[in-house]
Amino acid sequence: MPSLWKRISFSAASVLCVGSVALLLVALSTERWVTGHILCKTGVDLVNASHPELELFTGHVYYGLFRGGKTKKCGLGTRRSKIHFPKLVRTLNGGLHVMVILFLLAAVFFALVSLSFSIYNARKVPYQSIKGHKGLYLWNGIAAVLVTLAAVCFLAAVRHHSLTERVVNYRENLFALVVLDDKLDWSFWLSIASATTHLAVCGVVAMSRIKLPKAEVKIPEQPTISSLDLLY
Repeated sequence: MPSLWKRISFSAASVLCVGSVALLLVALSTERWVTGHILCKTGVDLVNASHPELELFTGHVYYGLFRGGKTKKCGLGTRRSKIHFPKLVRTLNGGLHVMVILFLLAAVFFALVSLSFSIYNARKVPYQSIKGHKGLYLWNGIAAVLVTLAAVCFLAAVRHHSLTERVVNYRENLFALVVLDDKLDWSFWLSIASATTHLAVCGVVAMSRIKLPKAEVKIPEQPTISSLDLLY
């Protein structure tokens, strides 16, 4: 049976692993990886709009890994449409996009493996090193690296392969849309927080190896009886 300090440490590691899995699942399922503003260039050119009038042709775009949406203003009122990535695979760099999803799913798997090992160490003392501290370092390290690779691939798709521009101009036959600005939003940062959580787990596991001083119980001294005392 592990000591009280180890049970507390591995229980905290288990909570962090659960938090990491939750962060990754929320990041995968939400639509706020990127948000930005788009300009309807065709509408601006038609009316020769000046700077104060550009606001009338400025819309909004947001998307995640599976879906998103956009609002465009081209002089015909505000029009909203949904974005579904399975239909966009041919126009995007599909390999990068699929790699992001696969890396994150693999990170979820290793986070669950780390969770099971944390619970095991909180209840028992493992006989094999791979089931103990070394295994937890390994699984959490792999999960953190996978999330980092997913973030790098997504950044490459957005910055170097013009992901936002391709998304907003998908099936736009009449209007040309220009991306004014785009930024990484909270869904992306949730995945980064998940990688940080795995590093925190490694720190907690390392702390579990600290040996706390045991409280010393003072034993009352027994009175010593000499031979002279016995004579009396």
